[in-house]
Amino acid sequence: MTTVTGVVDQALVQCIAAILADPQFEQLPDSGSPAKDNAQALAAIRTHGGSVAPSPFVVAIVQQESGGRHYTVPRAGDEDGFVTVGLDRNNPTQPDEITSRGYGVGQYTLDHHPPTTGEVRDFIRDPVSNVQSVYALLRKKFDRYVVGPDDRADDRTVEHPLLPLRMCRYPPKDARYMSDCVNCARAARKVNIVPHMPVYKDAKTLYETDQYYASATYNGIPDRADFLCDWPYAVRRYNGSGLNSFHYQTRVLRNLLALGAEEA
Repeated sequence: MTTVTGVVDQALVQCIAAILADPQFEQLPDSGSPAKDNAQALAAIRTHGGSVAPSPFVVAIVQQESGGRHYTVPRAGDEDGFVTVGLDRNNPTQPDEITSRGYGVGQYTLDHHPPTTGEVRDFIRDPVSNVQSVYALLRKKFDRYVVGPDDRADDRTVEHPLLPLRMCRYPPKDARYMSDCVNCARAARKVNIVPHMPVYKDAKTLYETDQYYASATYNGIPDRADFLCDWPYAVRRYNGSGLNSFHYQTRVLRNLLALGAEEA
């Protein structure tokens, strides 16, 4: 393909047929019952053990990344039940070029295409394996991008300048350790965010709409500063450091609070 025409001509049809017949092109998985499989995937992530990062925050992140869908749920007139794929187009000189693809509930990202047999087997088919990259990156941001050594979260610096990095309000031997995040979100003071509000006290960056976020109004959001841990700040650094990272943080905290309503 050298130009975008909007027409599937015979040469392209033959090319697609050749790809489908070529064993070097791995077939992406699909589901005959995607809604059920998506629910099972989220349940598996919620109960996933380990101490890398808190699973409730990871579930809230995947809700933001993929709507919690490992598989696409068909709509009217659409039979697509394949694994969820998100497309990035980050080449400004070729806006139609796909520069990377995110797969599944955690949007495990590859900058090459097609995925290998091993990648489909290890990261794309299994939602828990798919989301391991979320656990690992969130932990890296927590360890290195909240109070250093690689960078500091400016909202955390303003709101808790003297506190050491806080893993959890509960000790490791407590059953609630890194797992009771929904109740912490419920207990936190709630804030309303409106356009033109500083993203933290005296910040020059203001909540605004942009090409990625059509609204800058959020009601009843758990106050990140009220948590007795630093995972809300790590969530923002998971998405970078600019305005969009504050939108992302706000929406993940909203998702975390909503998990309590789902469980009730």
